[in-house]
Amino acid sequence: MRLFGKKKKEEKVSYDRSTQYPAIRCSICTGEQVAGLRERGTGLFTDLMLIRGEEDLDAFRRMIGLSPEEPIEKFF
Repeated sequence: MRLFGKKKKEEKVSYDRSTQYPAIRCSICTGEQVAGLRERGTGLFTDLMLIRGEEDLDAFRRMIGLSPEEPIEKFF
């Protein structure tokens, strides 16, 4: 039973694989992890979602269309 509404639907995110790649930004101090897309040329990072555990990481992979075997770069 949900008290505050329905579960959010997962959206597919389209991105240009030639100019962007999936990445996770990790905080050294707090350990917070944010998943998003990073541009190859400039390194500009676009936040998509907060990663709190494996379920969130799996949801991020489904959102951008990555298989479980494909690596995701982590940076600090």
